[in-house]
Amino acid sequence: MSWRCTGIAWPQGAQLAVLGWEGGRVSPLTAGKRLGLRAEGERGCVGARGHVCPLGALVPGRTTRARCAECARLDRAHSVAADGVPDDPRTYRVYLAWFGPGMVKVGITAEERGSARLLEQGAVVFSWLGRGPLMAARRTEELLRAALGVPDRIPYAEKRAVRAALPERAVERAAEVEEVHRRALAVGEWTQTLEPLAYEAVDHAAAFGLERLPGAGAVVRELVDGGAVAGTLLAVAGPDLHLVDAAERHVVLDSRLLVGWSLVGAEPTAGVSVPVVDARNDDDGVQEGLF
Repeated sequence: MSWRCTGIAWPQGAQLAVLGWEGGRVSPLTAGKRLGLRAEGERGCVGARGHVCPLGALVPGRTTRARCAECARLDRAHSVAADGVPDDPRTYRVYLAWFGPGMVKVGITAEERGSARLLEQGAVVFSWLGRGPLMAARRTEELLRAALGVPDRIPYAEKRAVRAALPERAVERAAEVEEVHRRALAVGEWTQTLEPLAYEAVDHAAAFGLERLPGAGAVVRELVDGGAVAGTLLAVAGPDLHLVDAAERHVVLDSRLLVGWSLVGAEPTAGVSVPVVDARNDDDGVQEGLF
């Protein structure tokens, strides 16, 4: 029996990721868990906004968005991230997130989502900075990007490259976020439209399983019909599954590549029989989506 994966989710208030399946079923992702997945057939578009793709389109195996061009356009048209809902009445929060040395970004998320967005992105450390209306939060994000020289997106390849070499002490991991938070408050202009929030570091290293994580040897580039990804789970950071396969190789699988495929179980000893790239040559691009 095959299942269609909806990707990794971090339930609000939880520090444990789950792999979701169509119909609502979830599989907890705990370190040491033995996983085995095999793709069947072709990868189909997942549609947009809860609706089935009207074209029944296929999507390329290497894209991290399992939508055809038309469904992607429809999804984007109603996206807060694309300013499709500028009058969203919800309260938003501006945050500062750290993924490794020299990698601090600024972003925003709906307050009701809590820290879920930070877990989804694989933020090792973060702190809230301010809260208020959507457009004020967006203006603050842009202001701080320009004033402080911090980006709003960081490529996942760069995040993966440093996970095995992060500082051991939490205070060291948080140091850059604390400094940028201090500088952001000094900018001042944005505090007229948002409520500033005190610095308080939240560290996800333990939740992700990054402590003593070995360096990655390979990164899955795409799934193919009949191809397997199997092994023992080492860590889960953002959308990434870190596995050690039957050949004792540390392989990273971006779970977004699973979405749209029909998947069946495979023996954990089946190894990895899908296209991979050396982790040193990983260049998958930036995070997709903002909130």
